[in-house]
Order: sequence, then C-alpha cells, then structure tokens
Amino acid sequence: MQENYAVDEPGFEPKHDPVLLDECLDFLALKKGGVAVDCTLGLGGHSVEILKRIGPKGFLYAFDKDERNIKVAEKRLTQAAADFGAGANGAAEKNFKILHDSFSSLTDRLRREGASRVDAILFDLGLSSPHIDDAQRGFSFKKEGPLDMRFDASGQTNAVGHGKQTAGDLLNRLPEKELADIFWRYGEERASRKLAREIVKVRKAQPFETTTQLTTFIENVLGRGKPGKHRATQIFQALRIAVNEELMALELGLQQAVSLLAPHGRVVVLSYHSLEDRFTKHFFKQLSTDLRDPNDPFGQRVLRAKSLSLLTKKPIT
Repeated sequence: MQENYAVDEPGFEPKHDPVLLDECLDFLALKKGGVAVDCTLGLGGHSVEILKRIGPKGFLYAFDKDERNIKVAEKRLTQAAADFGAGANGAAEKNFKILHDSFSSLTDRLRREGASRVDAILFDLGLSSPHIDDAQRGFSFKKEGPLDMRFDASGQTNAVGHGKQTAGDLLNRLPEKELADIFWRYGEERASRKLAREIVKVRKAQPFETTTQLTTFIENVLGRGKPGKHRATQIFQALRIAVNEELMALELGLQQAVSLLAPHGRVVVLSYHSLEDRFTKHFFKQLSTDLRDPNDPFGQRVLRAKSLSLLTKKPIT
C-alpha cells in the first residue's frame, strides 16, 4: 500500500482484508431485512459483507472517525448496495448510512436517524491498516512523521469534548505523573516513571515533534526491547489510546450497544490487545450473570437480572 494515500488519486485503491470475517458474520447471525451497525467502518471490508447478508430490505449504519477511510468505504458500499439490489436507482434508495462520528455517540446518532432497535452490532477496535501505512498520521514508530495519532485528523471533538490534542501535545505538555500513568495504564510499561521523568527533562530544550525522534529517545532510555517486539510498541500504543480516549469510547459504546439491541440481537467485538480484551470480557461477564444481593444469606435475591447470554465460553482467535 502507498504511503500518504489520496482517495481521489486515479487508479489507486487501498486494500484491506477484514479480520475474522467469516467468524464475525456467523456470530452476528445476520438475516435478510435486519438492521446492523458497523461501529468501525474502516475501508468497508466487514460492512460490504454485512450488506450482502441483510439484503436490499435491510439497513446498515456505519461509524468511523476517519474522513479518508469514509471516502474509500463509501464507494465500496455504494457499489455493493447496487450489486446486492439496493440503491440501483439513486442515492435515496441506498440501504446504508455512514456517520462521521465515534461509536461513543452510538445512541444519540442512531436515534437521530430514527433507529431505536438494532439486530446486530460489530466493534472492530483499534487501528486500520491505512493508519499505519500513512506515515503522516504518526501511528508507526518505524516511519518518520509528525506525532499526531488522532483517528479523526479533522479536529472534530469527541464524546467528552476532546479531539484536537495530538500525541506531541501530550508529550510536551502533560505533567510527569500524568505521562507515567498513561505509559503504565495503556502501555503496561514497567519503566513508565523513568521514561516520563526523562521526557520532562529534555522537552523544554528539545520538544518532541516526530515519530522517529521519539523512537530513538525510547531506545536510548529503555533499550530496543526483545527481538520481535520493539520497546516503542507499547509506548506508541499508550499514546494512541490516550489521544483517542479509546477505552472510554469502548465503555460508552458497549453500554449503548446493549441498550439498543433488539430481542435476540447480537454484539460481536474484535479486540487486538490485552486492555481491550480484558475490559470486553469483564463487561460481557457482568451482564451475562445475575447480580445477587450479598446481604441475602440464601443468595436468592436478585438485584439485577442478566441481560445477555454469552455466545462463546472463550474468545475466538
């Protein structure tokens, strides 16, 4: 894939193979005429197949924060809708709607569209391949680029009013303790305090501006790490999660998804690191178990009945 891609560049079509596609579709149990939500549209790989399953009488709502991803995906979904029998006679008949927003705004945006119940909801968390491939986005520690890391580079604010801060802003402005907390909480970096202390020492004389500058700094302070996993990996992950407030968005998104589900509706989550995985498993476990009164000596009094049933005992990998 090209770096710095432009969706209007003649002849260029970025490619991305959707992860666990068949497994996701099977667990979503999509039916003709159903209403589905793809919470992370990306380049449209999952959404195209969802449209195929729900057919022309179904409807898909797709969320994404990245305007460039949306432009690519919209072309694919328009073609897919026409191929599968929807939208052939004009845009008004398209059976999908793309929303340039975070899935943390799921309920509000869907209700504005007149959708109060959904049959299937897919979360595909984290990065899409164009984020890594485009050095100017700042997600890759291997490529020279600005320390940006925003999914929505337009500066649109998110559910809690933020959206303009970049990774560079965090590195150059946050107090030492807050930086250390980010590296520990979101990157599980054991030397978080040491790294934060060294960053604060040098940033006044030499602010952090580029990805390779930060990578070299991490190597000098912490070393390169074990073979196959560079020490900068977890630090870049931590900054990305903090910039985009990903775990907060996940919590808000999952809570709203459950409240939007129609009877027998399904939620499927694709996660890629332990923080997302632990949170998602804990969330589903809580809601798939009756909450019993701890003061009831017989353990019979239910304070909150379970609202979900788990589809699998263990994650599918």
